[in-house]
Amino acid sequence: MIAAYFSIIRRELLLARRQGGATLSAMLFFILTVTLFPLGVGPAAAVLERISAGTIWVAALLAVLLSLDRLFQADLEDGTLEQMMLLPMPVSVLVLAKVTAHWITTGLPLIIASPLLGVFMQMSTDGYLTLVIVMALGTPTMNLIGAIGAALTVGVRRGGVLLSMIVIPLYIPILIFGVAAVEASVQGYSAAAHMLILTAMLLGALVLAPIAAGWALKLAME
Repeated sequence: MIAAYFSIIRRELLLARRQGGATLSAMLFFILTVTLFPLGVGPAAAVLERISAGTIWVAALLAVLLSLDRLFQADLEDGTLEQMMLLPMPVSVLVLAKVTAHWITTGLPLIIASPLLGVFMQMSTDGYLTLVIVMALGTPTMNLIGAIGAALTVGVRRGGVLLSMIVIPLYIPILIFGVAAVEASVQGYSAAAHMLILTAMLLGALVLAPIAAGWALKLAME
């Protein structure tokens, strides 16, 4: 089972390397969305600092959402998904492997870019480390929750809109605590409580999301 898990991750990473479009589009969307805010609200450092955490988090949320609709769709279209589901392992392991690869190719680049965009948005230096940590906790949670929506809408025509309606309400707690953690650090308070809540969300999603997405895929394939 473990060998199959890592084989699927390796396959997904090779496909992402050859295609590259999804990773690049998510990253460009993230960067462009953040860089547009100074043009809209003005270059005042105090204003940009005040909205920096929220802006980066909202842009990251939308970038993750942008890449979710192809999580299972491409494999469904060429028949690979059906063959994978016949492997002697739980479907939840398949989902977890695909989500892991998806996070490596989309979530991890967002984490790396977030401090640089924090500089651009005049974020206080006290918030950089917290931003990276909460992004590292929040982006995999968003990927795991998004996998449920992607599985529910796989094969649905124009499923991107339905996917957004399913997962965005579930992303709101992650957004709230992620922004609150950064703002607490910037203001000199401890962000430990917010990080613990995000960690609990990640652990809960890690256990429940692959199972729920696996059930949804089975229903979609019937």
